[in-house]
Amino acid sequence: MYKNIRVVMVAALDSKRGIGKNNKLLFRIKEDFDRMRKLIAGKPLIMGRNTYESMLSYTEGKIIPGSKNIVITSDADYGVKHKEGCLVTHSLESAMEAAAKDNPEEIIIFGGQKVFEQALRATDRLYLTVVEGDFGADTFFPDYSEFKKVLSEKDYVSAEGLKFKFLDLER
Repeated sequence: MYKNIRVVMVAALDSKRGIGKNNKLLFRIKEDFDRMRKLIAGKPLIMGRNTYESMLSYTEGKIIPGSKNIVITSDADYGVKHKEGCLVTHSLESAMEAAAKDNPEEIIIFGGQKVFEQALRATDRLYLTVVEGDFGADTFFPDYSEFKKVLSEKDYVSAEGLKFKFLDLER
């Protein structure tokens, strides 16, 4: 919890907790994208600069509508491409403050690896898509073994034949 607001992480990972390679997602699964859109709709999203830039490549250069996009970067001169709907911060703490301003139901931690690692202690819930296999990732989701309460777990197979599950966890 952060100021009585639930903090959640939304991520898709492989069996070895891999989340990306060369600043790209490891897989594109329609059901995962549909679920992700529902989970994040209208909520503040906190992400690192690389995740923000990668996201734009998947959304035809557009930010996720209806959500406040908060980008964390150490680059003091960094300017986001979308002034409206985006905010640049330079620390997780300042990003959390900005996300909490409108007192949302949830704050979404959206990645990447560094942001996930920094925010794990403050996180209450995980919404994960876990895809079977090792996809040769170079970025990883942190160990989440302390999240023991299973809220939901459902297995699926994508149209491309990938086996995956939606796994929702709390501490």
